[in-house]
Amino acid sequence: MSLITQRLAADAPGLAAAAVALRAGDLVAFPTETVYGLGGDARSGAAVARIYEAKGRPRFNPLIAHLPSLEAAEKIAVFSDEARALARAFWPGPLTLVLPLRAEAGISDLVTAGLETVAIRVPAHPVARALLEAFGGPLAAPSANPSGKVSPTTADHVLEGLSGRIAAVVDGGPCAVGVESTILSLAPPRLLRPGGLPAEALEAALGQPLEAGGDAAKPNAPGQLTSHYAPGAAVRLAAAEKRLGEIYLGFGPGPAADLTLSASGDLVEAAAALFGALREADKLARTRGAQTIAVAPVPDHGLGRAINDRLRRAAAPRP
Repeated sequence: MSLITQRLAADAPGLAAAAVALRAGDLVAFPTETVYGLGGDARSGAAVARIYEAKGRPRFNPLIAHLPSLEAAEKIAVFSDEARALARAFWPGPLTLVLPLRAEAGISDLVTAGLETVAIRVPAHPVARALLEAFGGPLAAPSANPSGKVSPTTADHVLEGLSGRIAAVVDGGPCAVGVESTILSLAPPRLLRPGGLPAEALEAALGQPLEAGGDAAKPNAPGQLTSHYAPGAAVRLAAAEKRLGEIYLGFGPGPAADLTLSASGDLVEAAAALFGALREADKLARTRGAQTIAVAPVPDHGLGRAINDRLRRAAAPRP
């Protein structure tokens, strides 16, 4: 059944209307500092099932539960001293921790994909925080886009992919970080997904290098599927030049580009621009009859690790 998706203002009446819809079991997209999330009551199996249905998301792929504070998060997950120290250092912000789920948490099994752990974070965006306070509970919120496609960083992006499938989107403007949260599991510490918090900051806080973890076949957190964030056109990585029949997405000084992630080579600017640039490049490819988006090399440090992770998944063979 097709819905009429409302665009709500990020003001008190808009947030109140969004909270009412969420309490009724409906889905509401909202801005975080990373990307727009598709929110549903994490305690309601029916609401979470609607998230999977709206996105066309595989149900073995867990979701992140969003909370307004560390205190609220501790009612959902079991925090070690190490986890609590990281939360205090980096929350609110683009860090997701995968922690043991409390038996009494009341979180739907669909959020955790039946695992004994839960992915949890406290977002920094003021609109996300205000909505969580107005709703008064945990929100399961993957990126607000059809599964496997380019993540949304504006309300318009959300409506392009999900209009008619969800109740509303709260329009809070463009997202500042532009790539999803960094995901970390503990005991031992493992980087499950690079993201908006550079891994180097976590390594400094932990006093040790991070090993990569995660399993695309049996994910224990979002963002581990091999093919993800994919535009319609094919993607060619580390492209030093534009070939015939391509759209060229540049980074820093270099060959003339159709679009650029950052003309100055700024990784923060590039991360914020990434998903919007992929969308624009895909539109140009359709307009010009191009088959491929070629992307200039991006340094693999700091936020570059998250950018390259998303680009590798965008370029992976499609299922």
